[in-house]
Amino acid sequence: MKKTYLGTISALALMTTGGMAFADAHSGPLKVGILVTLEGTYAVPGEDGVRGIKLAMEQAGNMAGGREIELTTVSTDTTPDSAVRGARKLVEQDGVDIVIGPLSGSEGIAIRDYSKTQPDVTFINGISGAQEATYVDPSENFFRYNMEGAQWSAGLGDYVVNEKGYKTVATIGEDYSFIYTQVLGFAIGFCQAGGEITERFWVPLGTKDFGSIIASLPDDVDAIYLGLGGGDAVNFLNQYQQAGGEANLIGGTIMVDGTVLNSKGSAKDALIGVPSSGPQADTYDGEKWVAYVDAYKEMFPDGFPTPSLFATGYYNSTNAMLQCVEQVGGNLGEGQADFRDCLKNLQLDAPNGMITLDENRQAIGTNFITEVQEQPDGTLANNVVNVVDGVDQRLGLSKEAFDAIGLPSRDAPECKTSY
Repeated sequence: MKKTYLGTISALALMTTGGMAFADAHSGPLKVGILVTLEGTYAVPGEDGVRGIKLAMEQAGNMAGGREIELTTVSTDTTPDSAVRGARKLVEQDGVDIVIGPLSGSEGIAIRDYSKTQPDVTFINGISGAQEATYVDPSENFFRYNMEGAQWSAGLGDYVVNEKGYKTVATIGEDYSFIYTQVLGFAIGFCQAGGEITERFWVPLGTKDFGSIIASLPDDVDAIYLGLGGGDAVNFLNQYQQAGGEANLIGGTIMVDGTVLNSKGSAKDALIGVPSSGPQADTYDGEKWVAYVDAYKEMFPDGFPTPSLFATGYYNSTNAMLQCVEQVGGNLGEGQADFRDCLKNLQLDAPNGMITLDENRQAIGTNFITEVQEQPDGTLANNVVNVVDGVDQRLGLSKEAFDAIGLPSRDAPECKTSY
């Protein structure tokens, strides 16, 4: 009898403790980990990504679904290894429920793979834009609310052929997955419009000396496409100016982002008039965009004149998390199923347009064709010249036609008039 009694007490105690733990799991602080690049070439973009997170959290009062949101931030350096190390710390040591990040393309592919080993944690991409992260062997618990690099190029190729008259180009790009994806998107539109890519140059991420590349650039093309960003973009512009370069330029998305347009020195002036494209435009007059820019400037008077796309990407991802935590009342559900169901079906009314997810949990959104212009206050900004709505990951092509192009690489896609 005594053994039975003690067993009953133990069971009741376990049930009571378990019940309290269950209640606490849905009413205590929600632990969210942030992966963001704060080292190396993309440190400045990463810092603005953090501003985007802080703004979203401030607007939500650091609460969602009746729960306090507890953030833990880990820095990466753009490499896959650093991203996985950071994610392992957040998940396996800090015990976070949700991870937001990373920033760079190859990091995103690595986090997609890591997410498959952690089925009880939800991963929401920060702003990384390599195609493979969602298109190839997607992960059920990895969600991306930003379009990727190819989508950010939608409409640009056609624009430079038909509006700027650029029929032949050479490309320079950082030698990694995101820029492969970016060039793929540009090439598809450019080549379909009748353009020809004559040469493709690739440089390591973090290149300091562009002298040999600049000396090798052909003189017989209409323009040079620049797939560079962060410190690489600034270094190239400085050295190109010193070399007396005068070619027409076409900017990849991060080549003309605010983190470059607001860099120190005069080299960035070479970007005035340069066409580009991406998920946002500084001079866009949408009501939500204007309100977002005003809120950013009020909270970060020492930030950029307008938020960079890195700030916007992390802002949108954080808001998607906050809205779905709110929708499920702070209870993510068994295996976070309720939370993920919300994420999958969310229509995110973002500052840069409505965002929905496809069957691979990849964003479908709005792309902006822009040209860099000097503003009355002397700063540079991306001026809207065209808007492309509903850009999906296959760029309007059938799955069969898109898959036949091959994965983005140094050589893919082949430049053809039809795909």
